[in-house]
Amino acid sequence: MKKPLLLLLAFCGCCIAQAQSDISRPYFSTEELPDLIQCLPAPPAKGTPAFNYDVQRYKWGKQQRKNAERAEIAKRDAVWSYEALVQEFWVPFGNVVSSTATPAIWALLDRSLRTVDQIRVAPKAYFHRTRPFEYFKEKTLTGEDEEIRGEGSYPSGHTIRSWLTAMLLSEINPDAANAIYQRAWEYGESRVIAGAHWQSDVDASRVAASIGYSRLQSSPEFRSAMEAAKEEFRRMQPGREDFVSIADVIPDVILEIRYFSTYNFVGTRVDSYLMPLALMTRQAADSLKAVNEDLKRLGYRMKIYDAYRPQGAVDHFVRWAEDQADTLLKQAFYPEVDKAVLFDEGYIASKSSHTRGSTVDLTLVETLTGKDVDMGATFDWFGVESHPDFCGNPDTGEYTGGISPGGRTISAEQFANRMMLRRIMLKHGFAPIDSEWWHFTLRNEPFPNTYFSFPVSGE
Repeated sequence: MKKPLLLLLAFCGCCIAQAQSDISRPYFSTEELPDLIQCLPAPPAKGTPAFNYDVQRYKWGKQQRKNAERAEIAKRDAVWSYEALVQEFWVPFGNVVSSTATPAIWALLDRSLRTVDQIRVAPKAYFHRTRPFEYFKEKTLTGEDEEIRGEGSYPSGHTIRSWLTAMLLSEINPDAANAIYQRAWEYGESRVIAGAHWQSDVDASRVAASIGYSRLQSSPEFRSAMEAAKEEFRRMQPGREDFVSIADVIPDVILEIRYFSTYNFVGTRVDSYLMPLALMTRQAADSLKAVNEDLKRLGYRMKIYDAYRPQGAVDHFVRWAEDQADTLLKQAFYPEVDKAVLFDEGYIASKSSHTRGSTVDLTLVETLTGKDVDMGATFDWFGVESHPDFCGNPDTGEYTGGISPGGRTISAEQFANRMMLRRIMLKHGFAPIDSEWWHFTLRNEPFPNTYFSFPVSGE
């Protein structure tokens, strides 16, 4: 009996080993992939306008290093591993992606990257282009000098990997495509900022990744793996069906969706706001309905500025905050705050509770007059005047008075108005934050770890 059992175990072991080998085996061999030496033009020669542009971009990259946050991103983007690469796309994609959390998505990414990684080897050796940090006899930002010195610069392997990852993840989650590609574009620019690649290396690499992605489409195994990845994403990702329009739940609500308009701190309509709607999870909207019933008895109506905020909108805020020259509506929303400190002081962040679908920004309107209740500071005012404890104690409701650094104050009546809204929101299960009197999140929110990316629309 032992011999047949041993044979069976050996057979099973061979099957498992074969299955694991198939998962890690590239979809195509190097010889089966397009030859980039034939597909791509040669890198720009010294003295040509294209090379001069490369030099300008190298100098641009060195300037970008002065921005501590951008420099840190470039350092993260230099890490040469699939795990580190994919982690950079978690936020724009809207989910953690790993071999344990999302095995089908990870298997697709891993095998696709292994396949297309092969495409860069021949042109790097053939063109053997000198890297910019070597050309200028300087050092990289990222400390990878000795690791990459003498290796051809054209094309950029990091950029091929990031652009291919963006194409794959965007096919799995099309709603997040804008944010995913923005991050991939930034990833390529990181190689210029690091001094490891010329701009023309990066530009050619996005084309190279697209060539590799196109070749993958012809593999039945790849298409099967892609469908498995999409199905895994559908199963794990709550979607638009878990959200409702607040106006459907609270018919008398007033909507003033600022990010659909141009009257907001950015000064333009914000990405992913396709319609002037307020969406929330069903649970949060039901709790908000109870808030509204209490307000009606007191003679007020609810006005909503923002509710669910797609990750693409948050990414728009981040890009705006990084552009120090864009101060179009500074006087209206942040006259005393330097735009350079918006990240450090928490006004702008790469993740928002709004994106989880159970947070709302709101104020009150008098039912009889139709006038906004005076809260003493406008929605999205960046400053201490917006803090719930400005001029008072929100825990006791006691007004204490005070003056902000900008010489502003609020009256006892304005403070009391804020506290009235706060008390009713707390009563119905919403939690406030320390920096904005208008911002509340459902305490028992249904999706505390999910950052949604579908746009604000009626679909």
